[in-house]
Amino acid sequence: MKDEEIMKNNKKSKYYPKESLLLRDDVEGAKMWVVALEKTMLTYFEIEPNSRFDIHSQDSEQITMVLEGELFFEMEDNTICIKEGEVIAIPSNAKHGAYTKEKCVKAVLRNLKKD
Repeated sequence: MKDEEIMKNNKKSKYYPKESLLLRDDVEGAKMWVVALEKTMLTYFEIEPNSRFDIHSQDSEQITMVLEGELFFEMEDNTICIKEGEVIAIPSNAKHGAYTKEKCVKAVLRNLKKD
């Protein structure tokens, strides 16, 4: 039995073939897709150079891994450059923003969904 058939037959798991993960617009200069279960979600981003995610916070914790490029996170009173293969873990309710400079960025983000 193929992996796809196993996943389709398992009611607790969901399989998302690559062609179903369609990028959609997010903030200006960024596209993303989201895969979600009842309590968690994974978001994939492709971000153009010189794009910005304004300062915000959320009730859930956030873990972001940069797959390509450099993503700059504004945290409280400092800025952290997260490079390819690096991860940042942000506690719930922590104010943060992110931006790119001259490089395109690909990143994945994981957090819990609100109840």
